[in-house]
Amino acid sequence: MKKIVLSAILLAILLGCSSVKVSKTMPVDIKMQKGYEYFNNENYKKAQPFFMDVAFERNSSFTAEAQMRVADCYFFQEKYADARFEYQELIRLFKDYKDIDLAYFNIAVCYYNESLAPAYTQEETQSAIDAFNVFIERFPFSSHKQEAFDYLQKCYTKLLEKTYENGYTYYKMSDYSAALMYFDEIISLGNTSEIDKLSLYYSAKIYLKRKDLLNAQKTADILQKRYPEAKQTTVILQKLSKR
Repeated sequence: MKKIVLSAILLAILLGCSSVKVSKTMPVDIKMQKGYEYFNNENYKKAQPFFMDVAFERNSSFTAEAQMRVADCYFFQEKYADARFEYQELIRLFKDYKDIDLAYFNIAVCYYNESLAPAYTQEETQSAIDAFNVFIERFPFSSHKQEAFDYLQKCYTKLLEKTYENGYTYYKMSDYSAALMYFDEIISLGNTSEIDKLSLYYSAKIYLKRKDLLNAQKTADILQKRYPEAKQTTVILQKLSKR
């Protein structure tokens, strides 16, 4: 019985130590100082209550900064939906905050980090694209502009991967018309990449299956021009030579 009581007391002590209580009488600047002590040591869970307490007051010179740090704490804990909400609150309440551009940028990054693998729906990826474009339009001289362009490239690549996944799925289902529609969308861009190469390869295979030698040859010519050393090019050319 004593062991059970001691275990319960120990658990209560540990739980008490793991939580952070913010005194309502603590001055705002001290709350911010304590919050930053945890924040700078990457202990975002413990930093957050101090920043939240200041942000909720809505009446100090630290309020906007505290709101930004609340969002940052969620962001660095990879709680992206919560972070987005808090950044949006910052934008709504404090439009003139000195780092407002970073709030816009991080909203877009949150969408990107929430996006799913190419095999799944890409609503978050599209939301990220929209958010990065808003950021670039509003803050053309931001130090994060190049980062935004890099993220946009990743987003567009993911959408292309999704397009390819759709085409390949239809190819495996022998729905060749649908497959060609997706592959053609990629091929028409003229970008040399693994996705483009495979789209050309499977398109050529479809035309060969259909005995459409004219389009098979046209596709093979593009494949050979863009990827002369690729094994997929060799395979298609060999198949065509036997026709």
